[in-house]
Amino acid sequence: MITAERKPFEQIKAVTDQFENILVVGCNTCVAVCLTGGEREAELLTSQLRLQRQQDGIGGSVESVTVLRQCENEYVDAVSAQVEGKDLILSTACSIGPQLFADRFPKVRVAPAMNTNMLGVVKEHHVWTEYCAACGDCGIFNTGGICPIARCAKTLLNGPCGGSQGGRCEISPDVPCVWVLIYHKLESFGIEGNLKRIDCPKDWSKANSGGPGTMTKEGFGP
Repeated sequence: MITAERKPFEQIKAVTDQFENILVVGCNTCVAVCLTGGEREAELLTSQLRLQRQQDGIGGSVESVTVLRQCENEYVDAVSAQVEGKDLILSTACSIGPQLFADRFPKVRVAPAMNTNMLGVVKEHHVWTEYCAACGDCGIFNTGGICPIARCAKTLLNGPCGGSQGGRCEISPDVPCVWVLIYHKLESFGIEGNLKRIDCPKDWSKANSGGPGTMTKEGFGP
């Protein structure tokens, strides 16, 4: 899932103080699951902004609405009536949400209330860990189902670096070396010898280094 954290309130305030009528839009999918940008969080931010603006003597209105997903046109377009008359759309979704709102409502300013950080997996209650970097060329079959792109600090494709010590990454003793994890996983299958093979450089053109990507399901495109 995509995880995101709310920007510091002072940053949000610095942007919203410039506008009179604001619509805070929550998203009830990924950011709702990680308890940062769903309906409850959008309403809380709306209340905070109203109180602060009242204290500061700023007029106008701050309203909120939440959609199921901010990454699909039909849900974004469904709140067009609420957008009407607004000077600013403040999105609590991942960065996809505010960008889609900017596309669909080009005459209204749009701002993100969130910092998008990773594609993560739930490791324990309210703790997410990055497992995928959306590189567009998944090769985890060869690494025991473990992604070295997302989980290695140096995105190494051919084994650990010289800084790995005692099964730990050099960036922190709390971070396991992913290549040690990969070795033990392949060892459990009796195929650790596969690590002697040198993998070619990844085709990064399939990731965002090749420009904005587009995926079209066969038979549904133009």
